[in-house]
Amino acid sequence: MVQQVTKGIKISVTTQYEGFLGHDHKTSYAFSYSITIENNSKDTVQLISRRWNIKDALNNEQVVTGQGVIGMKPVLAPGESHSYNSGCMLLAPVGAMNGAYTMINFNTMKAFKVQIPTFKLSAEFAMN
Repeated sequence: MVQQVTKGIKISVTTQYEGFLGHDHKTSYAFSYSITIENNSKDTVQLISRRWNIKDALNNEQVVTGQGVIGMKPVLAPGESHSYNSGCMLLAPVGAMNGAYTMINFNTMKAFKVQIPTFKLSAEFAMN
């Protein structure tokens, strides 16, 4: 598990290799990840958008942006947390992701960024 705290918001990430798919002489490797967002600050916040930077061992890079996470924009009062699961496909059995959430502080009505720590995606067979 990797964790990082930004402005009192703690992000925890675990990952799992799910398998591979072969199609048209290409192999894609599937990974899932579980994220928990904990509000350890004194203010109520809302997650409004995300940005992911995804890179595999073959130097393929993707940037994914969007509103909320898996269709939700969770509001977290102090002490609350939100967990969700998602996934990605890579063209190599090893890679990494990181990014940021944009959140709104309801006390100040100002947006701020929460860093998502870099986490590795690796198929067990690729690691010696």
